[in-house]
Amino acid sequence: MVKPKLIVGLGSCGIAAGGQALYEHLRTVVPPDLADVDFSSCIGMCWAEPLVELVTDTGRTLFGYVSADFADQIWQGLAAGTLPKERRVQESQEGKDYLDKQVKIVLRNCGVINPERIEDYLALGGYQAFKQCLDEYSPKQVIDIVKESGLAGRGGAFFPTAVKWGIFAANPAPVGGHKYLVCNADEGDPGAFMDRATIEGDPHGLLEGMLIAAYATGADRGYIYCRAEYPLAIKRLTIAIEAAKQQGFLGDTILGKNFSFHLEIKEGAGAFVCGEETALMASVMGRRGMPTLKPPFPAVCGLFESPTNINNVETFENLAYIIRKGPKAFNQYRSNGTIGTKVFALAGKVKRPGLVEIPVGMRIRELVEHIGGGSSTGLPLKAVQMGGPSGGCIPARLFDTPIDVKSITDTGAIMGSGGFIVMDEQTCMVDVAQYFLAFVQDESCGKCTFCRIGTKRMLEILNRITAGRGETQDLDCLQELAEAIKKASLCALGQTAPNPVLTTLKYFMEEYQEHIVEKQCRAHVCKALITYGILPDACTGCGACARTCPVKAISGEKKKAHSIDARVCTRCGLCKDTCKFAAIGVA
Repeated sequence: MVKPKLIVGLGSCGIAAGGQALYEHLRTVVPPDLADVDFSSCIGMCWAEPLVELVTDTGRTLFGYVSADFADQIWQGLAAGTLPKERRVQESQEGKDYLDKQVKIVLRNCGVINPERIEDYLALGGYQAFKQCLDEYSPKQVIDIVKESGLAGRGGAFFPTAVKWGIFAANPAPVGGHKYLVCNADEGDPGAFMDRATIEGDPHGLLEGMLIAAYATGADRGYIYCRAEYPLAIKRLTIAIEAAKQQGFLGDTILGKNFSFHLEIKEGAGAFVCGEETALMASVMGRRGMPTLKPPFPAVCGLFESPTNINNVETFENLAYIIRKGPKAFNQYRSNGTIGTKVFALAGKVKRPGLVEIPVGMRIRELVEHIGGGSSTGLPLKAVQMGGPSGGCIPARLFDTPIDVKSITDTGAIMGSGGFIVMDEQTCMVDVAQYFLAFVQDESCGKCTFCRIGTKRMLEILNRITAGRGETQDLDCLQELAEAIKKASLCALGQTAPNPVLTTLKYFMEEYQEHIVEKQCRAHVCKALITYGILPDACTGCGACARTCPVKAISGEKKKAHSIDARVCTRCGLCKDTCKFAAIGVA
C-alpha cells in the first residue's frame, strides 16, 4: 500500500490565497506515518484556492476553499477513515462544469506534479519525446511532424510553427558562432497570467519543448526571456534548468548524441513593447527594448547578428505532446483553419476565474457561462475583452462566435496570447477603451510618431469625453486617428493599439453619445458624469455616511434624512460603500 499524500496548490494564486501558510501548517501537524505532505502548482481552479488534493492508492480527491481547520478535518478524517464530504470541488457541479469541456494539452501537468522535482516529470514520461526525437527522427522529420500537427504560434500571430522553423533551420550559424532559440515569456497583457501559471506548474514541459525545437532547427544556445515580476516562475525555471543539466538533458553531447544545447534565463524589466521579437532581442543584448524594421528577419539575423528563432511558452509546451501522441492527437481539434487547443486566463466579472484550456471552436458563451459560471455579480454580462491592449471588446450579442483566429478577428478583436476579461453591465465601455489606450500610450517605446503622438491625442480625446467635455466631432477624430496609427506604426503595439477604441466605437457607440450629448455614464463609472444623493425614504439618519465622507459633504440631524452637497462632493463613493440601508443613490 502506497502512503497517502496531501498536496497543497502553491502557484501564485494559491500562495496569495493562503496556501503557503496552509502547507507549513500541514507539514507541522500531519503525522509522518499517516501521510506525506507535498505541493504542486495551479490546477486552473484559481476561484477555489487554497486547494488541497488527497492522493491515495484508490484515487485522488481535490478539496477547495481549504482553511487550516478544514485541512485538519481532512487528515484526521483520513486517519479515521471518514473523509469530509463537503468542499470536494472536482466532484461538485461547478467543478464538473469547469472541467468537462476542457482539453488539457499544455496544462496536462499543471497542478499534478511537484514542479520543483524533476522525478515527478520523468514519472509521467517527461523528456521521452525529446529522447524519441534524438533516437528515431532526423531534424527535418521533427519539423515535418510539427507541420502535420498544424501547430501555429500561440503568442498572438498564429504563424505556422513549422514554416518558421524551416526558415530558421536553413540558416547556418556564423563561423565560430551560434544559433539562438528564444522563449518569449514576457507576458504583459493586463489580466493575463497564462505563461506565469504554466511555467510555475510545468517548467520541464517548457524545457523539453525548447530541446525538441533546438534539435529540429540546429540551435545550440537558448534564452528564456521572462519578466522579472514573475519571481516564482523564475525560481522554478532556475531549479528545473539545474536539474535538467544534472540529468544530462542540457549541456554538451546531450545523452551521448552529437547535439548540444545551453540555456539561460534573461529577466525582462517589464516593458510591454519587449513582447515584440526585435525589441525582445535588443533587451536580451542589453540594449533599449525598441522594435526595428524587418527584414532582416530574426531567422536570418537576430541575436548577436546570428540566426534566431522565437516562440512563446504555450507553443513550446505543446511539442512533447505532439511528438509522443502524434500529430492527429493534436489536430483533431480544428475550427476555421485554427488547430489544437488554446489556453486562456479567464478573469473579470465571472464566477469561476482561472486558467483554462479549451479546444478551438468552442463558443464564447460556453467559455463564459458554462466553464466560467456566468456573471459573478448577478448582473447581465455586457462584453468580453480578448487579446489585451492589442485586442478588442466583443459584445454579449456575439457570444455565439466560435473561438478561432478568423472568427474572432472578424469581430474586430484578436485571439492574442490568451487574455480573456469578462465585463458586466456595471462596466463603462468608454472607460475600458480609455484604460487600455492609457496602457499602450504609456508602454509605447516612442520610436514612431504615429504611435507616440497619435495614441496620446486619442487618449486626450477619451479623457475629455469621460470628463464630460467631449464633443460630437471627437468621434470622427478618434476614428481617423485610429486608422492612421494602425497603418503607420512600425510594430504590432502601435498597429493594434487602437483596437479597443475601434471595437467599442463599433459596438457601443450609444455609450459614447450618452457621454458626449447627455453628459451621462450609464454604468456610473465616470466620476465627472455622476451625482451622489441620499434617498430620504431609505435614510435612517444613522450618520455613518457623514462620518465616512472625507470632505464633509454630508450633513443632517440624527435619526433624520441627511443630504449631500453636490458642490463639495468628490464622488469617491465611500458613502455608498458604508451605507447599510441602500440609501445612497447614484444618477
